Amino acid sequence: MEPILQPGRNCWRAPTAARAALLVDGAAYFSAFRAAVSRARHCVWILGWDVDTRTKLARNGEHDGLPRTLRAFLRHVLRQRPELQIYVLTWDFAMIYALEREWAPLYNRNGHIHRRLHFQMDGRHPVAGSQHQKVVVIDDAVAFVGGIDLTKCRWDSSAHRARDPLRVDPSGEPYGPFHDVQAVVDGEAAQALGELARYRWARAVAKPTATAGERTGNTQSDPWPPSVSPHFRNVRVGIARTFPAHQGQKEVREVERLYLDTIAHARHWLYVENQYLTSAAVGDALVEVLRQPSGPEILIVLPRATSGWLERHTMDVLRARLLRRLRAADKHDRLRVCYPVVPDLDGTPLNVHAKVMVADDSLARVGSANLSNRSMGLDSECDLAFESKGDADVTRAIAAFRNRLLAEHLGCAEQTVAETLERTGSLLATVENLSHRERRLETLHGEVAPEIDRQIPDAAVMDPERPVDGQVLVDHLVGHEERHLAGHRLLTVAGLLLFLIALAAAWRWTPLSEWLRPQRLEALGRQVAHLPVGGVLALGAYVVGTLLAVPVTLLIVTTALVYGPLLGFVYSLLGSLLGAVATYGVGRLLGRDAVRRLAGTRLNALSRRLGHRGILTVITLRIVPVAPFTVVNMVAGVSHISFRDFLVGSLIGLTPGILAMTLFANGLYELLLEPGPGTLLAITALALLIAAGAWAIHRWLTAAR
Repeated sequence: MEPILQPGRNCWRAPTAARAALLVDGAAYFSAFRAAVSRARHCVWILGWDVDTRTKLARNGEHDGLPRTLRAFLRHVLRQRPELQIYVLTWDFAMIYALEREWAPLYNRNGHIHRRLHFQMDGRHPVAGSQHQKVVVIDDAVAFVGGIDLTKCRWDSSAHRARDPLRVDPSGEPYGPFHDVQAVVDGEAAQALGELARYRWARAVAKPTATAGERTGNTQSDPWPPSVSPHFRNVRVGIARTFPAHQGQKEVREVERLYLDTIAHARHWLYVENQYLTSAAVGDALVEVLRQPSGPEILIVLPRATSGWLERHTMDVLRARLLRRLRAADKHDRLRVCYPVVPDLDGTPLNVHAKVMVADDSLARVGSANLSNRSMGLDSECDLAFESKGDADVTRAIAAFRNRLLAEHLGCAEQTVAETLERTGSLLATVENLSHRERRLETLHGEVAPEIDRQIPDAAVMDPERPVDGQVLVDHLVGHEERHLAGHRLLTVAGLLLFLIALAAAWRWTPLSEWLRPQRLEALGRQVAHLPVGGVLALGAYVVGTLLAVPVTLLIVTTALVYGPLLGFVYSLLGSLLGAVATYGVGRLLGRDAVRRLAGTRLNALSRRLGHRGILTVITLRIVPVAPFTVVNMVAGVSHISFRDFLVGSLIGLTPGILAMTLFANGLYELLLEPGPGTLLAITALALLIAAGAWAIHRWLTAAR
């Protein structure tokens, strides 16, 4: 039979590794990573979907004298090796992940961790795509590739013990058990991965880097971790990648092609572990195999449910649809889809995060690529595949790797799995025979509620395999009747104003008046207003509040209630300008890259517009804000707009809104105190005037657009 790995078709290259090993679970990988990087002499490349420098790499009482957290460890290694350079490249993440990420590395561009630690966020990807490769290369001599990022909630032992005191995040909070696999290779394979790392870095920073030879030189050091015994020697290693077509980069779909070719070549068994199962191409290939009268048994190990509400209502729905297709095609009973059961977890599932495929005893594959559409053509990915080509030692190593994974999930010895498989001649029967322990593999039905299934669009929207045009995405997710949202927002604003008027009347004429006495608020406001430094405190509150991203409208309304319409307007305008200036300065101090992380790609375009039409753009943003006040100010700080234009535009643009809010807030307050017909009529007229002004501005902006 022809070899599966074919460079130029399903892999980039297929170099030889003198040594290679497969590291199961985070504890094994983190330990090997520390040992290898501590031996680095010249250059370390770290590519990841996420990197958290607070991550504790060592947790089992290692006594090697090295720091345990990633930040302290990298700093220590750099201090010990004056010639060493470390490059860290992570995904320029979507803001939906902002609360899950560490923000401190953003500021290392000024060398706060160490001047020879270079940190860069990679935003060279299409809309909705991500940089998902997990690669570490040390001196072009040793490289790690797999599914494990150097970030929080990845460490776990293969025991996956319930309530393991070592399994906590940097804040000390426990997290659920986590299963994944990482490969380590040396020799030509590591050199090729070094080229991949340099390519990614050069695209991210828009300039070339030194070649492998210039970085590593002729070193006699061996960064291979001493505690890791090679599973393979002189083995062929296929490097499969995914790159989307983007900004001059050609589309690369080696990951997908290798999945399809591996499925087609399997004759006896196909063993799969993956985080997702939504890929249309892989699903079609599996359906075709299952329909044939004879073919391989297919065992797929997935998490019982994905992590997080969003994924459970998107990826789990798409998985359920594909599972129905696979089971309908399984006329010959050769498919089993399972999830691992670990005792005493109180309902918490084991997070199967691995991306593994083993075909017969001839090919083992690990990497970053999920069985999802986006991993086939939208996200960047990198997988390694080890092929035996009839080599008896490699064949045994591949079989041992598969049996090792099954033994972990079945709570038994690797030898027990091997003997049962040899006796039954069936992968599915082996699982059936050994799934009577507390640790076992249970059938995953994977169904979702019909009402949730009906609400989720097709995979082309929720799990795209190629870059998606933004307007197409909006059309799918929003719907035609929602495209005139501005008019609906005006109705919402008018309704809110009427609600506030009704609430004011209720406070005056119902028992709610005991909950909030306007006289008490007035008395408190007068006390603050008559303090010797009351005005200074008010202006200072705007600066502090803006730095903390407190909504500026809340500050304006509060000021109007405390100081009345005239002084309230003056203090609100001055305070808003001071807050704007302060955050403008913070943006300029942090620099473009840090602010871009905070603001997102939408406001990057705004930054360019600010440079060309500064005053007009600022005026427009003050009248119709498209982002929080603080964020707009910081973006302006790193744009090409001059401080004078920013200040003039802010003054002109803020004045009408502050005046309207001040008058309305005071009118509403007067209604609380004296709810007569005249006051009610005046505040209603003012509300209608504000709504009419907003509508007029909306029409003007629409025409201008």
